[in-house]
Amino acid sequence: MKILFGVQGTGNGHITRSREVVRHLKAKGHDLRVIFSGRRPALLGELNDFEPYEYRQGLTFSTRRGRIQYLKTATRLNLPRLYRDVCAFDASRFDLVITDFEPVTSRIARRHGIPSIGIGHQYAFSYKIPIAGENPATRWMLLHFAPARYPLGLHWHHFDQPLLPPIVPRNLHRSDSPKFDKILVYLPFEYLPDVTRLLGTIASHQFYIYAPVLQNRDIGNLHFRPISRRAFLKDLTECGGVISNAGFELPGEAFHLGIRLLVKPLSGQLEQASNALAIKILGWGSVAEHLDKNRIEKWLTSPLPAAAQYPDTAKLMADWIDDGNWEDIAGLCRQAWGMTRFGEAGG
Repeated sequence: MKILFGVQGTGNGHITRSREVVRHLKAKGHDLRVIFSGRRPALLGELNDFEPYEYRQGLTFSTRRGRIQYLKTATRLNLPRLYRDVCAFDASRFDLVITDFEPVTSRIARRHGIPSIGIGHQYAFSYKIPIAGENPATRWMLLHFAPARYPLGLHWHHFDQPLLPPIVPRNLHRSDSPKFDKILVYLPFEYLPDVTRLLGTIASHQFYIYAPVLQNRDIGNLHFRPISRRAFLKDLTECGGVISNAGFELPGEAFHLGIRLLVKPLSGQLEQASNALAIKILGWGSVAEHLDKNRIEKWLTSPLPAAAQYPDTAKLMADWIDDGNWEDIAGLCRQAWGMTRFGEAGG
């Protein structure tokens, strides 16, 4: 098939899971063309697996110090540009559109009557999952930001709904020699100087802090690293804990490996607040509305959780797409959860 694949570039989680699906679909011989939106490819890092790809502006949010800025977001939305990008795109040769919560390709599919499959955690909000601070406006936005005819919602647990397990990188396994004083930090929505001042006061642990704007440097117990998927995964598999915002992909990888997790949800964002609530309900990590020294030090002494050991969801998804029986979402979900092993001790 000729497939148009859209990737929301505002979060590295979208890129991580899309990379796995794209690899499997290409291995099956499908012809893919990728569109990124939300953040220019030059800022996204390693994208060789996505070639050929192009960029459209799309839609995104503005944040400052861990909080969504709704007024600034509204002033930066360029709906006429979105409309022009959708109308000008030649979609005549495509058999299928797959959107990882990407609005341009979603609307291209709708405009041209092309079957569309949505992949992402955001599509889980169509079902009965833990939702914090129910807000009709923000939930409407989640459900209509990048609609798809066949939505495949992802979550860490099925919650008795037709959802899929997270997509984790292939061959992601716990290191044989974990370093329990090594903590991986990924807080892209926080103010970096605030984070570094706080973590610099906790001398008992080594903090590996990832951000796109950083260069490799080590200052005391702080180790600054630019975004590199290979280096990030290496540090993840051997670390003793992860501190992150309450996104979806990184916590899923921590659950898969059985690594302790502390999340600070992005204030004002329904998805992250709901993720934090799900973590509390499942009992798989700790949640902090504000990061402080006492909270972090208490978390550092908490026991390691059990490993979820998710299956190769991306491969199962690619097989399902290849088979063409897209109405049977429930069957795909049963197969995936039947291959998931909960409760085995982490390393």
